[in-house]
Amino acid sequence: MSLLLTLYGVGSFLVLAWMAHRLTRAPRDVPLWAVTGLIACWAAAYPFGLAADREEVFLGLAPMTSRLVQHILVLAAVNCMVCFYLFSALEPARARRRAGWYALALMGAVAVLIAAVAATPAGTRTRDHTVTGVAVFFVTADIYLAVGFALGWIWTRRYARIAEPRLARGLRITSWGMAAVVVADALFVPAVLMRWAGGDGAHGSLDTAGAAETTLGWFGAVFFLLPGIVLILAGITYPAAVMRLTALRVWWRHLRAYHGLEPLWTALHRQFPEDALHRVPARRWRDVLSPHGVHRRYYRRAIECRDGLVRVSPYLAALDGGSGDGDGSGGGGGDGAGAEGAVPPERLAVRLREALRAHAAGRPVDTSAVPVAVPAEGGLEADVERLLALSRALRAVERAGRDAA
Repeated sequence: MSLLLTLYGVGSFLVLAWMAHRLTRAPRDVPLWAVTGLIACWAAAYPFGLAADREEVFLGLAPMTSRLVQHILVLAAVNCMVCFYLFSALEPARARRRAGWYALALMGAVAVLIAAVAATPAGTRTRDHTVTGVAVFFVTADIYLAVGFALGWIWTRRYARIAEPRLARGLRITSWGMAAVVVADALFVPAVLMRWAGGDGAHGSLDTAGAAETTLGWFGAVFFLLPGIVLILAGITYPAAVMRLTALRVWWRHLRAYHGLEPLWTALHRQFPEDALHRVPARRWRDVLSPHGVHRRYYRRAIECRDGLVRVSPYLAALDGGSGDGDGSGGGGGDGAGAEGAVPPERLAVRLREALRAHAAGRPVDTSAVPVAVPAEGGLEADVERLLALSRALRAVERAGRDAA
């Protein structure tokens, strides 16, 4: 139980930080505000619930008052969830009217909770369901939560059928969590009533912290309520997390390609420094560490390598008497754009070194630029793959030359 409570608390605060970051980018997004309110209420309720479970004074509040604050926040979180669906599916005016009715229902439930706490004798344990005030408190809260999450489950499943795949998976995970919470609350209500009637006390071996002080309530809390909350948090963050994971894979691929192009870029930049795309960032260290900085350097290096190959291509063609890079596939054909005439990178790397030496020696050429290491098809990624193959081959050729020397 303590592990699940810890996961609930830590997860709530982490997701809240993530949602707050998203709000800074879309401050006028009402559904996003509603989801953030949901997570904020859950996160804020956690310390109050923990203090009430331990029967401790928290922020000068008696344990039963902490329990009241916890449940007011949890019920407000359900209303935030309802508002998310209303403002996502309805026109703003209609959504506001519907949200007003749900707010009245919330105020009614809160009024019952306050009255129940006021009627509870001082010093009563916050989960002593044999006391009528405590029993009324929990039955009211559990019924409200069950109805709210049941509505959320219906709406979530409905939207999951029409959403794009990534969002649909997140919605399905969220719906599983909501279903688990509904089951938990459905177990809590009879558990509280049974305990109030004097039956089904939980066995002393069970960790009943945060549960309904009955065997039935313990199973509802451990196997449905807390796992359900974790699933809801996971479902809410799933689409954004998958997007970030995809972005991380692209970042890693671009970082590796950037370093992989270094041998080719160094050889070409040494001969054609004027092709460098000079741009000094405002904060160099920030540019080095930021994801956007990696992408920018990757594209710049690929462009500079391609510009250098264009400049050296006449020397490659001159080495073979104007027949491109000498693959025998026809004049001016470069290394061959077609698969049949493609020159192996190892051979092209040797010819490239000779062409760079010819340029450094100032040998005149009378041929125009020809394609070099151009893929038969595909976009920038395919082009970079050919450049990477040439860069690796050039590194191997240079290493072999150093070893021979």
